[in-house]
Amino acid sequence: MADANRQMVLERLPQGDKLGPQHFRLTESARPTAGEGEVLLRTRYISLDAANRAWMQGATYRSALESGQVMAGGALAEVVESNVGHLEPGDTVFADTGWQDYAVLPGKRLEKLPAMEPVTHLLSIYGVAGLTAYFGLLECGQPKAGETVVVSAAAGSVGSIVGQIAKLRGCRVVGVAGGAEKGRWLVDELGFDAVIDYKAGGLRQQFKEHAPEGIDVYFDNTGGEIFEACLFAMKTFGRIACCGAVSQYDGAAPPHGPRGIPGLIVTKRLTLRGFVVMDFDAQREAALKDLQAWVASGQIKVQEDIIDGLENTPAALIGLLAGENRGKRMVKVR
Repeated sequence: MADANRQMVLERLPQGDKLGPQHFRLTESARPTAGEGEVLLRTRYISLDAANRAWMQGATYRSALESGQVMAGGALAEVVESNVGHLEPGDTVFADTGWQDYAVLPGKRLEKLPAMEPVTHLLSIYGVAGLTAYFGLLECGQPKAGETVVVSAAAGSVGSIVGQIAKLRGCRVVGVAGGAEKGRWLVDELGFDAVIDYKAGGLRQQFKEHAPEGIDVYFDNTGGEIFEACLFAMKTFGRIACCGAVSQYDGAAPPHGPRGIPGLIVTKRLTLRGFVVMDFDAQREAALKDLQAWVASGQIKVQEDIIDGLENTPAALIGLLAGENRGKRMVKVR
């Protein structure tokens, strides 16, 4: 086993500028050792999410990141040393290891994950991405057969699953994504009914074309102009599941917020609900059974975007924020 522990450090926080390679530094330290009640983990696959960038802006559902820290992030990790009874070397866990080869964490916070091939499904469809899509759509959006569901960042890890679940519920599904290639993939491979290309401009006109009778449920991953355009296209008593705002995480703050919100929400009697996946921990097992059945039957297709090498993690996150990925992006550490 290697004695060195490579660590990707957040060298400095972006200050109104876009995230770039200059904000990170790869360092090396000695491999740590687990103490009493602790577990030594070897990081295998690091999850990349738009939330990684949001943590640099301030406290969210977790503490804000600071310059000089090992970059935070969840990962699939293998137990190397265990000083707790419920975990053994070789077990796989999901843990907040950060961007590094090895991490020591309290064992009481960790639980063994089931053996699975490919193991990466534990990070995508059966991990935070799949569960976020499931609960955000079904619990917050509450779609009904025949309704029109719109999802932004539709080619991403969460959005691509949201659209497929909505189709399973008998809905007409319209995705919002960037570029014709992603649009063809969503329609031809994942079964979306239509796709709006936000890069082509004219969002309100595109919504009129592809959702002429209005939107019943909007699953928002982006915020910004797409969110604003959707507000004007919502039906009376429409529901909006607010999952993320990736358009506002990277770079300077927008010059204004969405316009006309108070009047639209009141006159259309809209329901907006923000959520994080931890809100639904009590229902996790039931959700996983549904997701597993849908994958096994071929009703949900799983798309994963795997980048090799810890050293490539900054570029992989920067690319995700620019919309490079299709499906769940992660980094195979070694």
